[in-house]
Amino acid sequence: RNFATKIWNAARFAEMNGATSAKGFDPAAAKDVLNRWVLGECAKAAHDVTRGIEEYRFNEAAGAAYRFTWNTFCDWHLELAKPVLQGPDGPAKYEARATIAYVFDQILALLHPFMPFMTEELWALRAGDTPRGLLALAPWPASAETGDAEAEAEIGWLVDLVSEIRSVRSEMGVAPGAQVPLVLVGASDATRARAERNGDLLRRLARLSDVSFTDAAPPKSVQLVVRGEVAAMPLEGVVDLAAETERLKREGAKLDGEVAKIDAKLGKPDFIARAPEVVVEEQRERRAEALARRAKIDEALARLREVE
Repeated sequence: RNFATKIWNAARFAEMNGATSAKGFDPAAAKDVLNRWVLGECAKAAHDVTRGIEEYRFNEAAGAAYRFTWNTFCDWHLELAKPVLQGPDGPAKYEARATIAYVFDQILALLHPFMPFMTEELWALRAGDTPRGLLALAPWPASAETGDAEAEAEIGWLVDLVSEIRSVRSEMGVAPGAQVPLVLVGASDATRARAERNGDLLRRLARLSDVSFTDAAPPKSVQLVVRGEVAAMPLEGVVDLAAETERLKREGAKLDGEVAKIDAKLGKPDFIARAPEVVVEEQRERRAEALARRAKIDEALARLREVE
């Protein structure tokens, strides 16, 4: 249900921003790096979905379509495209609109084997007054094993860096509205250029007060390694490091107790024999989630020790 809602909202976003038609659009001629990135990722997703279907690994095919739709397209591409869509009319906005329209149609095609009714309806609605036939009879999306390497190096770096910063902010208890500085340590010329080109996006998406460059990490900072290069977030005065350490330790102990209880329950032969399979599976999922959260806490504690 949540995934279907996400798709429907993406369709509404595209319509409200004029991204309804890709007529005459040639993906190979796209110039903007963001558009080239999402088109390359779309071709890779089509390759993975196609391979999964041909090899009868339908779960892998569905997973590839899901990840590209929700993560790459909805969470990242649409968000990164907003400044252009909200800007003045011109070639850049036209290309952004056409790219979104084209990729969304590709998504409908990739999802059609798994969600035939919703995708067929959206396909018809997006056609407007110029019917284009059934989606079930439309050509299957073209695929490629690799995307645009140059575009992926830039946008992929931005996505990875923002994701890492958001993760650290969450783990360290940084207030959602707080803006913190980011320092790129010993940045290569390529990274420095990417940061300067995407500075506004980086500051907005990661809630940064400033992006600067230095040869050594500042004191009391959390260090991140993104694609082999170091970034640092000074947290002195932003987070009470001692209080945050105690909070994380308490949460870790609570999770340890929860895992111990689940292990005791799963260790009883009577429980496994008598409990419905769905109940047993639910306990296993809760255990896996608790362990994953525990690993995140251990990582956050290690970072705090480095800061102290």
